[in-house]
Amino acid sequence: MKKQNVRTLSLIVCTFTYLLIGAAVFDSLESKTEAKRKEVLQEIESIIKRKYNISDDDFKIMETIVLKSEPHRAGRQWKFAGAFYYATTVLTTIGYGHSTPSTVGGKLFTMCYAMIGIPLGLVMFQSIGERVNRLSSVIIRSVKSSLDCRQKEASELDLICVVTTLSSLTIAGGAAAFSRYEGWTYFDSVYYCFITLTTIGFGDMVALQKDSALSDKPEYVMFALIFILFGLAIVAASLNLLVLRFVTMNTEDERRDEAQAMQALAGAVRLEGDVITANGSILSGQLGHHCTETTSLDADDQSVCSCSCFPTHRYSGRRSSTAKHLLPILPMHELHPPQGPLVPSPAIYTSHRASI
Repeated sequence: MKKQNVRTLSLIVCTFTYLLIGAAVFDSLESKTEAKRKEVLQEIESIIKRKYNISDDDFKIMETIVLKSEPHRAGRQWKFAGAFYYATTVLTTIGYGHSTPSTVGGKLFTMCYAMIGIPLGLVMFQSIGERVNRLSSVIIRSVKSSLDCRQKEASELDLICVVTTLSSLTIAGGAAAFSRYEGWTYFDSVYYCFITLTTIGFGDMVALQKDSALSDKPEYVMFALIFILFGLAIVAASLNLLVLRFVTMNTEDERRDEAQAMQALAGAVRLEGDVITANGSILSGQLGHHCTETTSLDADDQSVCSCSCFPTHRYSGRRSSTAKHLLPILPMHELHPPQGPLVPSPAIYTSHRASI
């Protein structure tokens, strides 16, 4: 089995195993809390219904009104600032879900916009990530040169350390700002930054969604958008070093196998029906459509030359029915007669047949 197939199968097994482990851990961590929270909400619902004498239908209407009015707390979601924020979440595939189009035209344009915008965004962030890695390598080389290090070139491990540090600083700084503006705890802000920059985008925590921030706080809107775009560029730099390197391993293995096959093919010499490899071994009757017509030479088909002027390998060829009328091969000393008086030639042996 090829190395690429083994790697692919191993990745499938590891991924499903990782999913099973994650499901088991999330089940143990969240299931009990979910059950308790549901019981508390149901108890509060019963208390409100008894206190204000509200029917079940009226309570469902109130619940719908509360859920539908939640996005409007941020201000006008579809004015230019809110629309730009929504377009950013579409292009970056974050998809918070805090605001969604309600018209047919808006939904249709979202699909068309995403088909062009998502590839464009991926290519842009990938290109920015490559430039960040190039800049990081230049800085690392300069630092090593100033410190008179023996190895002055930036290694892949150095780049990973730099990009990881830069990503951590970006998340830490953004979390501090969001904690101040949104009133979240610092841990929740770190959680929001991580979910955003990895484009998971659950939507349970979304910035710019209260106190009419979209219309009344333009500086905060600008900061949130710059943080998303800059942070995604840093994450793209990390992915360029970590994920893409592993993804291209299959392609590199395939190219290596093709190069080895071409090298082996170039080191083989093909005769009619036979292949003489680079190490001198003969593969008889393995290639070509004349394989069934070729046979190796028998005793009387061999050359009568007993000297070492020709290779000792046995070659195979196609027998010819017209070879018998050819002249017999003379001994080698007849081909190069010595200087001096001529000597009568010895008898010609007619028992030898020439073969082609």
